[in-house]
Amino acid sequence: MNALGALYIVATPIGNLRDITLRALDVLREVDVVVCEDTRHTLKLLNHYEVRKHLISLHARNEKEGFQKVLGILQDGKSVAYVSDAGTPSISDPGSILVSEARNRGVRVVPIPGASACTTLLSVAGRFGKTVIFEGFLSPKEGKRRKRLLELMSTDYAIMVYESPHRLIRLLADIKSIDEERCVVVGKELTKAYERVIRGLSREVLEVFLQLKAVKGEYVVLILPQLLNSSM
Repeated sequence: MNALGALYIVATPIGNLRDITLRALDVLREVDVVVCEDTRHTLKLLNHYEVRKHLISLHARNEKEGFQKVLGILQDGKSVAYVSDAGTPSISDPGSILVSEARNRGVRVVPIPGASACTTLLSVAGRFGKTVIFEGFLSPKEGKRRKRLLELMSTDYAIMVYESPHRLIRLLADIKSIDEERCVVVGKELTKAYERVIRGLSREVLEVFLQLKAVKGEYVVLILPQLLNSSM
């Protein structure tokens, strides 16, 4: 029986294609197979750096079934790189089931760190305290979303969430209705051409987006703890 291969969890750019590490490129060139969410999306990155690899799709809709195929490749002694569409896999992206199953079967799992939307926003957010609760995507259902926001905003910690463009205004409206004086930081299209970071009171930031003709792009929202409102 062949020795087990290695599974590399590789961070890729969240926007700007130059935001990839030299080590990540080395791994992508050296592995036998690249596993990704969307082969078309990953192919653009690989083509940009002239990397030619066999791609296998493993996304949220087929994660439980798809990892069996990947585990079979690893058990054949081949090396695999797993990438999400953007940023660091397994953080609000598929990959956690694959990592758990690989570890359970004795596969060596190697992190290849790099870009992440949450750390990118934190680096330019200003003061946010010592503790950040990373919530990822809140429920799209209004009742569940508001209930969870109430729980999170009752703590003394900063809260980070991801949100889609068509739900951003509803999220900001919920935050405002809970505490219109709460300071929030919104990162739009981070590292991309239309990157923008907006910091202000929840009512002010909501008004900024209400004035737009259309809300487009990808968003990261940081809700600061109440005790930092006085030091915006």
